[in-house]
Order: sequence, then C-alpha cells, then structure tokens
Amino acid sequence: MTTFSPLPAPRARQQMTTRVFHDDTFYDSFEWLREKEKSEVIDYLTAENEYCEKVTAQQQPLRQTIFDEIKGRTLETDLSVPTRKGNWWYFSRTVEGQQYPLMCRVPAVREGSVEERFTPPLVESNQQLEGEETLLDCNAFAADLPFFSLGSFEPSLDGELLTFGVDDAGDERYTQYFKNLNTGEISSDRLEDIFAGAFLTADATYLIYSLVDDSWRPYEIRAHKINSSDEDIVLFKEPDQGMWLEANLSEDRTHVVLTSFSSEFTEVRLVPTDNLRTTPMVVIPRTERVQYSVEPIIIAGQQYLIMVHDFEAINSEIVLSPMPTGLGFSDLRQQWIKVMPHRDDVRVEGVSFSSRHLVVTARQDTTVKVFLASLDALAQLKVTDSPAGLTFTEPAGFTEEIYTTGVLSTSVDSPVVRINYTSWVTPTRIFDYFPEQESLILRRETPVLGGFDSEDYLAYRMWAPARDGKMIPLSVVHRADLDKSRENPVLQYGYGSYEVSVDPYFSIPRLSLLDRGVIFVVAHIRGGGELGRSWYQDGKKLQKKNTFFDFVDATEFLGHLDWVDAQRIAIHGGSAGGLLIGATLNLAPEKYCAAIADVPFVDALTTILDPNLPLSALEWEEWGNPIEDPEVYAYMKSYTPYENIRQATYPPIVAVTSLNDTRVFYVEPAKWVAKLRETISPDSPTPLLKIEMDGGHGGGSGRYTQWKETAWIYAFALTYLLDQDGWNESN
Repeated sequence: MTTFSPLPAPRARQQMTTRVFHDDTFYDSFEWLREKEKSEVIDYLTAENEYCEKVTAQQQPLRQTIFDEIKGRTLETDLSVPTRKGNWWYFSRTVEGQQYPLMCRVPAVREGSVEERFTPPLVESNQQLEGEETLLDCNAFAADLPFFSLGSFEPSLDGELLTFGVDDAGDERYTQYFKNLNTGEISSDRLEDIFAGAFLTADATYLIYSLVDDSWRPYEIRAHKINSSDEDIVLFKEPDQGMWLEANLSEDRTHVVLTSFSSEFTEVRLVPTDNLRTTPMVVIPRTERVQYSVEPIIIAGQQYLIMVHDFEAINSEIVLSPMPTGLGFSDLRQQWIKVMPHRDDVRVEGVSFSSRHLVVTARQDTTVKVFLASLDALAQLKVTDSPAGLTFTEPAGFTEEIYTTGVLSTSVDSPVVRINYTSWVTPTRIFDYFPEQESLILRRETPVLGGFDSEDYLAYRMWAPARDGKMIPLSVVHRADLDKSRENPVLQYGYGSYEVSVDPYFSIPRLSLLDRGVIFVVAHIRGGGELGRSWYQDGKKLQKKNTFFDFVDATEFLGHLDWVDAQRIAIHGGSAGGLLIGATLNLAPEKYCAAIADVPFVDALTTILDPNLPLSALEWEEWGNPIEDPEVYAYMKSYTPYENIRQATYPPIVAVTSLNDTRVFYVEPAKWVAKLRETISPDSPTPLLKIEMDGGHGGGSGRYTQWKETAWIYAFALTYLLDQDGWNESN
C-alpha cells in the first residue's frame, strides 16, 4: 500500500556550513534549522506539520478507531494501590474524561497485627473512602497550562507537608511547590528552574534538589531550608562535564547520597542528614574507575555499607563494607564481606531494605527477578564471613517463560515488600510480599475492558543468529490463533544503548496491533543489558555497529520464517532507538516496508562534537569522544544516520519529535528528514516530520493526548503492514 503524495513537500532552504575535525570536512546544508527562535524555523516546522497531516489524512479513520479501542479497553476511572508512609496511605485516582490524576490519601490503621496494619484500604471507583483527602488535583493545577508533568511528589513522613515539582512546557525545568497539608495552603516559598527528583529530608526541614548547567547536565546539589530566608546549602558541585550528578536519601534516612557517575564508573559521597554542612565523605574515588552504589546500614550499633560494585566483577556483586573513614580503596576492599558473590549469569541491579530483609533486584536469563535475605542473617554473616554469601530466596508463583518483576516500594518501617509483575500478555499485577510468612498477596491487576483474555495471546523467546555468531534474544508476541500457514506482518522494535533492557511489559495499545494480525517483535540487541554487562559493552563505543548489525540480522532471521512476510516488516524505535532506526535504514532500506523514529538521535556526531549542547559531554562514555580521538570520530561518522544516507530506495519514514525536547533536539529529525528528501532515490515515498509544538522528550502530556499519539503511530505502521484484504477487514 505504498503511496506517493501528489502534494509538494516543504523544501528547507540550503545554507552551507562546514564542520572540520581531524582533517575531515563535513558540509551541512541544514544546520540553520537549529535556530529555534527564528520565525523562519518555526514557519518551516509548522509547514512540515501541515504537510504531514495532509499526506496522512486518509489514516485518520484508523487513528480514531485505534484511539477508541485504547479508550474502550482502559478503565478510565482507574486508581493505584495505596502505599503507606508514616500514618497515611497515599494513592492516586484518574477520572473519566480528565487527563491527569488526583493525588489522595487516607489515615492508616495504627493498631493490630502486621497484616492488619499493612493491608492497604480497598479503593473503588467513584467512591470516596472515609477520611479521604485530595492533596493535589492535577487537572485543576494544569487547567491553564500547555503542558503538565510532575517531576516529584512527596509528602513528609509526619504527613504535614507536601512538595511537588511541575514542568509546564515539556523542557524538564521544574517549579517546586510546598503545600501545608494542615491548612491546604500552597506556600509562597518556591524554587524555579530546578531538575526533577527533588526530595525531603526525614524531618522535612530541607528540600534536596538539583540544578543543571547550560548543557542540561545535573551538576550541583543544594539543600533548601523550607519557608526560610536562609541561603541554600551547596552540598556538592560536580565540575567534570562527563559526569552526571544525582542525589538520593538513603534507605535508613541517615544520609544524603551524592552520586557522580558515567556509564563506566562512579564516585559516591555521603552527607549525614543531621549535619548537611559537613564535608561529604567519598566512598571510593573515581580514579579507581569502579562502578558502585551504597546504602548505609547499622549492625550491632555500628554503621556499615551495603555496596553493589563491579571491581573484578563485571556483572557486579554485593558486599558488606565498613565505612571508608581513613581507609584507602585497597585497605577498604580487604575488609569486604561477600553478601551476593559475582555470577556470570546474574546481573545485580540494585538493593533496598524492608524492616527485616535485604531486597535485591537482579537479572537472570534476561529476566528481572527479586531476591530476599533476612537482616538477621546479614548480621550473622559479619561474624562468619562465608565466601558463599547469604542464602537468597525468591517469592514463589511466577511461572511465565518471560516476564518482569520489580520492587515497587520498600521501607525500613515496614516488613512488606511491594512487587510488580508483568509480561507481554499479562496486565501489571501488584503484590505485597510478607517474607516472614512467605505470603504473596495480589493487591491489584490492571483491568482491561472489552472481553480481554490473556490466553488469546502468546509470548515466547526466539534466538536469531548474528553475523559474528552471537545469538540475539527476541521477544515474539502475537495472537494465539495466528494463522501460521500463511505469511504475517511484523512490527520490529529495538533500542540497544546505555545498558537499557527492553523488558516484557503489558500494553493496552499494543492489542490493536496484535488483533489485526501483526506480530510484535523486540530484538534485544547488543548495547542493551538483557544478557548482562558484557552484552552492553559489546554494543558501545568502537563496538557500536554490533547494535545495528544485530537489528538487521534479526530482521533477516524473521524474514526466513515460513509464517513471516519478509516484505511486510516495519521498524520502530525512539531516542537512541531512533538512531538505531536511521542507521538500520542506511544499512538495509530494502528490508523494510515502513519506519517510525521517535525523537530520534540521528545527528549524533554533530551533537556530541559540541560539548555546549545538552548532555553532549555525558555521551562520551557511551559513544566515545570524537573531539579528542580521531578513530572515534571516523567510526561514528561511518554509522551516524544523518551522514550516511544513500541514494537508494527507502521505505515510508516518519520522524516524530517535540519542539521542547531537551534530550534530543527537534533539529536532529528536522535535518534528517530534509536531507533524506535531498538524497534518497526519487522513487521513494516522501519522508515525513511530525512535531509536537508543546511537548517534550516523551511527547505531549496527558493520557488522552498520549493515546492519540500512539494511535497516530500505529495507524501509520498498519497502513503499510496490512495487505489490502487485511486493511478492509480491520478498518
């Protein structure tokens, strides 16, 4: 169903600029599109939007159908499972017809058994609970805003104060507010242009927050004394442009944990919350190039650290460590006690504490799992120092072949571990696990309306051979009644960067693809973390092309299956996954019937060569530093999508972006689309640019807006995936 529009596409004028590095000159005709403040640029982007809408106008009925399907399957008066903090249960409600949630709370039971005190109240649609309070109506707050996103939402432990951050433009710059929950008044004390993730100290005296520099790198952590004119305390300022700085409150609330990190190593500092003006204590200096995280813990009255580290342990291990006061790294590690020793088949991802257990999240055989061991056993381990570490157990009852579990919440005040479970075909389930009783209690399963039955769908693992002999894991999802006696269309998705794993997750919108006979496939390519740290390292820097080769090789494998139509494989990816889409198209445009690139990082070399652009210097640990290293420069130039477009027939392409995206600037897909039109063979369909003028990196805000955006993308893909008969049946 490839169609060619008779409408003339907007033509970006060409204004030659040059980029010279390492004796290489690159000529760029469209760099002027970066000048966002100029009316000519806005006029051009507006014209692109109008053209895209006209060319795809015939897809509008299908968009509306898919939107209605999403809406019809979603319980619009939805709610969350309450989470206990202090003497309150906190939860959210969504109301039919409203974009954003209501943030609520009710008093908690303070007496009774563990089960009674930690059983959340049953929240029902359209029925208020006794004593229920609405702390923040996000719809009312966002009523006059073009965009709304919460960057943080945190009540104090005593329940008397609420702080929340709001981004009203999509540029990830937040205004932080403080609300007195006794009077309902929002204070005149507020902070402007801060980063997401601000949090309160345990006594709610201070707000800990981050600032970003001109390149949009979090570089400074401050403590703001709430409702006070005192000057904010600078806890730490990170001078290295290649390091990202973040702050967290330790699980036991005794320290602010300051973490400077890249993708390869870490430096953690600890500041006691009872003396924020003290000099932060460094745990392991960055010069040791160890990637690690720490959590303070008190055993027998003495403070230790639970540390996850990768020193001589590529997939990381967990140790019990003394506080590093006066100890060098060599002396410190001599005193480490193994808690979970390194394993080649287990990638440790994080630790947390309940009141009685150490809780570990780790990846085994591509699957994220939750492991637990008692704190009493941890205290005993300090005495015995067993090289085998602790004995960990898993909650029983998870039986699917591929699934995702994770820790939603733990607290040192609670014996309960809240766990979420999902898979490609199972809606998210939320469990409370009582380790002492080995009791796993289902609190909620995301409802899916319209007669959904998970038995109607299948999800399983396949393995595709890469050209160098590696085996690439694929997640394959389709209807259980898929006719495998005929060839079927495929939407292939990928990411493959930053050790990010595309773990199984349930999606109501995806049902609209599956029910039309589309096979959904995720290629877990190198550069991701599905098979541990080495899988990631084999797809970064001077190994980055493995990511793109794997994606093409996965397509090749799928195309040879008897029940896959090799002529109807579309591809989809976003951000670094958009770079993947662009690089894949340059490698093998003939293999695909359509391509969707969301907020695509397609002009990566130009971006990374300018350390003043947002996040550029931080990217050097992922891609290499092309400014200083000519080999990296040449390697990146050989694969970056913008610089490797060929005069070949490309499939229908749409680049979806947002004007206010601070991570991947709109200019990258805008330039890419303009250059595609100038370079690819004229028998190719005209590439399209769709730009959200009020959105950020995640597109527009609000659930209905996001459903419409998803419906737009799926309608575009289905236009080319479905044959004429399938189109008529499904539309």
